[in-house]
Amino acid sequence: MTDEVVHVSAPARLHLGFLDPGAHWGRRFGGIGLALEEPETRLKMARSDSLRVTGPEARRIEAHLCVMRERLDLSGTYRIECESAIPAHTGLGSGTQLALALACGLRKLENLPLDIEGDAAALGRGKRSGLGASFLTRGGLAVDGGKGEEDIPPPVVARFDFPEDWRVILAFERDAAGIHGEAELEAFATLPRFSREAAGEISALTLMQVLPGVAEADIARFGEGIARIQTLVGTHFAPAQGGVFASVRVGRCMEGLAELGAHGIGQSSWGPTGFAFAPDAETARHLKERAEALGIAQGLDLRIVRARNGGATIDRRQAEPVPVRRTG
Repeated sequence: MTDEVVHVSAPARLHLGFLDPGAHWGRRFGGIGLALEEPETRLKMARSDSLRVTGPEARRIEAHLCVMRERLDLSGTYRIECESAIPAHTGLGSGTQLALALACGLRKLENLPLDIEGDAAALGRGKRSGLGASFLTRGGLAVDGGKGEEDIPPPVVARFDFPEDWRVILAFERDAAGIHGEAELEAFATLPRFSREAAGEISALTLMQVLPGVAEADIARFGEGIARIQTLVGTHFAPAQGGVFASVRVGRCMEGLAELGAHGIGQSSWGPTGFAFAPDAETARHLKERAEALGIAQGLDLRIVRARNGGATIDRRQAEPVPVRRTG
């Protein structure tokens, strides 16, 4: 019998804004996010006589595997191929998706039940947001309720399918990375407390504009809410990241797209990836082409993607047999 191979595909996500980083109502952060069809992290895993990890992010995968083997009391060794990885430190949730893709794939391979929230905590994910773990199971647009006193990922308190026709225009700055690691921790520690007034406005915008806009497929209402939330959050974090947008180029491109008619411009997490929304694929292509023709996308890669209304795919397959070469 041929060996079993598990294939995992985990979606990137946009972080559309925090609700209350200052914990004025007892729970800290909270957030709005959207799962994307691409980019994605894809892993291929099988049992093996020796450990072999290949492809991008191999070192991080080995570290996550070490944690999971101890957590699940596993003694076997594995062959893991990372076929693609969400770009690191671009605000698209690469770390959480990589860690949980590995955890889910390993559990599937060993016929163990999934425990996404428990594995997220064990792997050090979900410290500020529960969105990454949520998107492994359901996709769509989601809101998490912020961190409480317990050290577990925040609960998802609202979730909607995203309109199928809508498109997202992503702007990537080549070879750039957003704030992460120790710099991120320092930024949270040194910035002033997020104001109660801004947190209240963001919560109202989420409840009265963003979520109704998605529920009724009203992109103007949705986009107005997201753009205002992004301004409030970006203004607060501007001293740490150098402006409302971490990248001047991305900021200029997003503002130009808004003038051309795009909706809901912003930056995902610490960036530098920017985003804007269009009501359909044709409009998105027109906006992208106009931005490139006008030069406002200079130095950037623009990509049109769809939202992902389903979670990760985790499939167990039989490995393809190696063909036998006959001689003579």
